[in-house]
Amino acid sequence: MTTSSKPRIIKDYEKLDEAIKEQIKLVYPNGFSQHLISFTNKDGLLVSALPFETDEKYYLVRMTSQEAIDIISEDDDYDDEGTLKDESREAYEDKYADLDYIPENVAEEEEDDSSYDDDDDAGTDDDDDAEPAEDEDEDI
Repeated sequence: MTTSSKPRIIKDYEKLDEAIKEQIKLVYPNGFSQHLISFTNKDGLLVSALPFETDEKYYLVRMTSQEAIDIISEDDDYDDEGTLKDESREAYEDKYADLDYIPENVAEEEEDDSSYDDDDDAGTDDDDDAEPAEDEDEDI
């Protein structure tokens, strides 16, 4: 999937549709905080977000590292160690089995996990220099 031709949507996790939240859980079964990226928004502020891609859109789900940890700890789909419970994973896999982008995203995240870069750039990805398009929910 190429993200350059897709609209980029910046949205808070709480404002996402439940279906998108469930799909994100499949892609990030071990939590969100270690996958956050940073970018400069239209107002020049440094913002952290969780990237998530569908067939039609590229989401940047706005959250801080602490918010990412809190979301997982408060979510009943995750166990005490922050891992997606098997029964939740299986239910979501069945529910979204017809979506081609879910396995692609999961495979990409597994590759990213195996080559995790633990340097001090706060998880920034130098390929994300372009400023994303803002959606109507942007309120930074």
